[in-house]
Amino acid sequence: MATDIKDSAHAVEAASVMRLLPARPRLLALGEPTHGEDSLLDLRNELFRQFVEQEGYRTIAIESDCMMGLVVDDYVTSGTGTLDEAMEHGFSHGWGASSANRELVRWMRAYNDGRPASERLRFAGFDGPLEITGAASPRQALTALHGYLSTGVDADLLPCTAETLDRLLGTDDRWTDPAAMTDPARSVGQSAEAGRLRLLADDLVALLEAQTPHLIEATTREDWDRARLYGRTATGLLRYHHWMADGSPARMARLCALRDLMMAHNLLAVAARGPALVHAHNSHLQREKSTMQMWQGPVEWWSAGALVSAQLGEEYAFVATALGTIRHQGVDTPPPDTVEGILYALPDDRCVIDTTRLTTALGDTPPVPRSSPWYGYAPFDPAHLAAGDGIVYVKDLPQS
Repeated sequence: MATDIKDSAHAVEAASVMRLLPARPRLLALGEPTHGEDSLLDLRNELFRQFVEQEGYRTIAIESDCMMGLVVDDYVTSGTGTLDEAMEHGFSHGWGASSANRELVRWMRAYNDGRPASERLRFAGFDGPLEITGAASPRQALTALHGYLSTGVDADLLPCTAETLDRLLGTDDRWTDPAAMTDPARSVGQSAEAGRLRLLADDLVALLEAQTPHLIEATTREDWDRARLYGRTATGLLRYHHWMADGSPARMARLCALRDLMMAHNLLAVAARGPALVHAHNSHLQREKSTMQMWQGPVEWWSAGALVSAQLGEEYAFVATALGTIRHQGVDTPPPDTVEGILYALPDDRCVIDTTRLTTALGDTPPVPRSSPWYGYAPFDPAHLAAGDGIVYVKDLPQS
């Protein structure tokens, strides 16, 4: 069996990943089991460069705020602003402080310099404007959508004025109160003003869609596509805030599902403009339901990967990343009967695993789940072996 397992391992290269797939997918999702480790992001950068140069990929989408990501996209495509500004204002979750993310943005800008628009690389955040402590105000997305429509359609077609939106939105701190994450009574999401805003956002999105031929001709397809992002974000945020004010036992499961639904909508939009590498936590990209233990008990929901895969079929591929050790976080040598432990015996420090061949080699002795002593690391679930397209395995993760 050891020889068979070794035969399932290949060099960590774009070509090795592509050989696992029936065809080039529109979305190739590369997961990670933990956040904040630059060595994993360096590996992502290396693979993205190869997918660009060898497979014609032109976009990378990462688990970061979709609205903030526009700042990075403007910088890498047209040189708007500076690298420092892109890193400071273009990432959520603190990802802008990562040296690997900085190198990615720097390389993309250098690659695009002097190239025609059709050949330039694109950057996208595909998460909603959401943090663990809560959700952003819908102001930015709503006002940007209204502003775009105001310049492209007759004023009498608009369902409201900018002043009406501003009055209904009120101050942003009403929406961003971190206490609302655990106390539904602190949320404004089910107030009369929020309800009115949900209806207006829906009307604005409908107007955008109904005026598509005119708007694309009067502005640009790029501006229209960006306005669609504003619309998705505004309606998604207002929906999220509505359920933040819900006090039922299903509240957290619903919020987790709504976040991944926003991710899925953004990923489908990315897929529409061509092949992209997607990078996020394994739990957001897998084809199975995601689960999390929260203060009120376990919750589960369909991941963004599951939602997108259901629509794209073979045009969506998912390669998880699995880790042997993260010693600086107390994650030591894995037990030999886990997926990580079985792969730890391989001679290479990192490899791409053909999960079909690995499953065949394991035969009737499936691996057991691994437990993690550190909350920030999610071990690979052996029940997910058959549903993935491959595994990138990294034996030992150095301290960032």
